[in-house]
Amino acid sequence: MQKEFLLVDGYNIIHAWDDLRELANDVSLESARQKLMDILSNYKGVKNATIILVFDGYLVKGNIGTAYSYHNIFVVYTKEAETADHYIERVVTAMPKHYRVRVATGDGLEQLIIYGQGAARMTAKELRLEIDTEANYLRKRYIENRPPKNNILADHLDQEALEWIEALRRKK
Repeated sequence: MQKEFLLVDGYNIIHAWDDLRELANDVSLESARQKLMDILSNYKGVKNATIILVFDGYLVKGNIGTAYSYHNIFVVYTKEAETADHYIERVVTAMPKHYRVRVATGDGLEQLIIYGQGAARMTAKELRLEIDTEANYLRKRYIENRPPKNNILADHLDQEALEWIEALRRKK
C-alpha cells in the first residue's frame, strides 16, 4: 500500500472557505484555525493519509517554528522568515518519490511549483468538496439510514443470536 500525505496551507484555506473566513473576521483567527484543525482531524478519521496542516509564522519575530500532533493530524507553524509555501515546497522535495503527496492550497503559483516537484495539487474548493462528500457519506450510512430502534439488546444482535435466544425462551 502506497503511503499518502496531504499537506494543507492553513491560512490559504481559511481565507478561501467562506465559513472559516467569516469566523476569522467576526470572531478570531484562532477560532478559524481551531475549526480547520477539527475539520481536518475528522476527515483524517476516514482517510488513510498523514495530514500536515501548515500555518505561516514567518512574520513573528524570533519565531523558531513549532510542530505538534493535534489528535490524529500534525500542525506546523513555520519559523521566522519561512512561509507555509516554502515549508510545503521543502517537504514535497524531501519526500520519497514513491509516496503519494497532495497539497491543498488556493495559491495558483504554489500549485504549479509543487506539481513540478511531483506532488498532486488540490484547490481549496476541491479539498472542501472531498471533505463534505466524505461527511455526507458517513452521515447517510451511519445516521440517516439507520432504522428506528428502541435501543434494546435485540436491536444489536444478528439473526443467529436472536434465534438462539428465542429457542431458549421457548424451552421454559
